[in-house]
Amino acid sequence: MYQELRKAIERPPLYKKMAEAFWDDAYISKQMLKAHLDPDFEGASRKVDFIDESVRWISRLVPPEKQTQLLDIGCGPGIYAEKFAALGYEVTGVDYSRRSIAYARDSASKQQLNITYLFDNYLEMALPQQFDFITLIYCDYGALNPEERKLLLKNVLAHLKPGGKFLFDVFTIAQFLTLNEEQTWESKESEGFWRGEPHHVLNQRWKYPDHVLLEQTTILSEDEVTNYYLWTTYFAKDALIKEARVAGFDICEIFGDVKGSPYSEEGSTMAMLLKKPFPI
Repeated sequence: MYQELRKAIERPPLYKKMAEAFWDDAYISKQMLKAHLDPDFEGASRKVDFIDESVRWISRLVPPEKQTQLLDIGCGPGIYAEKFAALGYEVTGVDYSRRSIAYARDSASKQQLNITYLFDNYLEMALPQQFDFITLIYCDYGALNPEERKLLLKNVLAHLKPGGKFLFDVFTIAQFLTLNEEQTWESKESEGFWRGEPHHVLNQRWKYPDHVLLEQTTILSEDEVTNYYLWTTYFAKDALIKEARVAGFDICEIFGDVKGSPYSEEGSTMAMLLKKPFPI
């Protein structure tokens, strides 16, 4: 057990994969859903005031009467999707958590909102239609490694109509520089976010070259040593522009966030609006 623990808490190689997809775990996904739905907690979704302002700004940026078919990838329990639908967009939401999709479908049905929700991996989705507008909100883009980001942009491009737009956000290098490597322990005498029984949690933060950060969580109990990895790449504006152009997109505008704040090199986030070119 000691050797297993020692190996588990070592700094892992860059972009090491998890043994389990925790966002679809029966217990953890329940805790994630609670976090998404908490209007005052910003760890899973942004706070409700930010979301409301964001949706109003997006509806001015890409008006629903002009860009009606919207695909929200990484939609979670449908927080943005429901607000988009209420403004008149024809909304499809995709997420890789069964619990989130089940909740979103039930919530839309209760509110009589005509939203299509799909349980799917947006890196692999092959939907039978193209969309006017695609969103990926709350910095999910940076959770992907470089090859996954190329695949995502290729897939988004394939699912956009010519002239269609893609809005997403990332964390910036300025934010990366505020973070330090650290290690903290927690002891849970009963249930916690990660487990429903007593356990210990070791949280470690590792910094890697090219502004990559790992939040590593190690779960320890009498019969378990399990690691979860949350990788995040932090971006400079020029690097993000290059990735988008190489993938075949035109750059429309760059903002400080997804509620339209002006871009600043000192800001913690950056949002980018891309467009699929018309064929020549």
